[in-house]
Amino acid sequence: MAHTHHHHEHHHHSSRGKLISVIILNLIITASEFIGGTVSGSLSLISDAWHNLSDVVSLVLGYAGEKISARHPSKRYTFGLKRFEVFVALINALALVAIGIYIIYEAIDRTRNPVPIDFKIMLPVALIGLSGNIFSLIVLLKNRKDNINMRAAFLHLFYDAVSSVAVLGAAVILFFTGIIWADLAVSVIIAVMIFWSSLDIIKQSLKIFLQGVPDSIDPDEVYREILSVEGTTSLHGLHIWSVNSTEIFLSCHVCSDESVQPDSGLLIRQINSLLEKKFGITHTTIQIETTLLCKTGGGECCR
Repeated sequence: MAHTHHHHEHHHHSSRGKLISVIILNLIITASEFIGGTVSGSLSLISDAWHNLSDVVSLVLGYAGEKISARHPSKRYTFGLKRFEVFVALINALALVAIGIYIIYEAIDRTRNPVPIDFKIMLPVALIGLSGNIFSLIVLLKNRKDNINMRAAFLHLFYDAVSSVAVLGAAVILFFTGIIWADLAVSVIIAVMIFWSSLDIIKQSLKIFLQGVPDSIDPDEVYREILSVEGTTSLHGLHIWSVNSTEIFLSCHVCSDESVQPDSGLLIRQINSLLEKKFGITHTTIQIETTLLCKTGGGECCR
């Protein structure tokens, strides 16, 4: 049996520094919108403040996830704490769902108990929120695809920028028509966007926790490609999974014809090279079998 482990050192310092600056900025935006929404009576502004607060929580957890998931493996945690970033992303997404439910509840309550809205306070506060969101997006733009955690944080900020635009739209409608329903409608739209932004993160996180095959990998294609390597006669026990959003692992038993490829080490290197080049899989455990070592499904492993 041979094990190959290619450990990539990820440089998180840049993204951590950016996260800190964005966290501070969003704390200011959140405080401004909560105060402005309460004083002006705008539910859409308060909804946006809640969404912004979820951004702050997301970014704080993201910072913690970046630090903790970067820790080196130990005897007790042989993979390190790489999956912590996924755990953080899942908590983030579930928190967003809870916030969305609260906003819809509040909007329904205000249809029965309308609150007067002060446009003069609502508009400038909404502009402050939008400016802060756009700046935060620019700061995180380069690192948005680093891992699932950074994607979740960026997604939070993106949808918050969209909701800030919607709040501005509600403010304009209020100014020209005085229709309070516009504010409630925008609040519900923000809640729907919050739900939508959470679903993909929840799906990805659960797939990683349940050790599913990553969406970018077709297991049947992997199977066929390994069988195409000269000296490989059959394949079983194929497992493909990931411990975080960036690193894919594979293990399998390969049955080999010694008359074609007598060097099992060379065969493993050829398979590893193929897996890295075609699928980006760099963590593998491959067992070469030339005799009947096990049985699967009532039949022999290598035939």
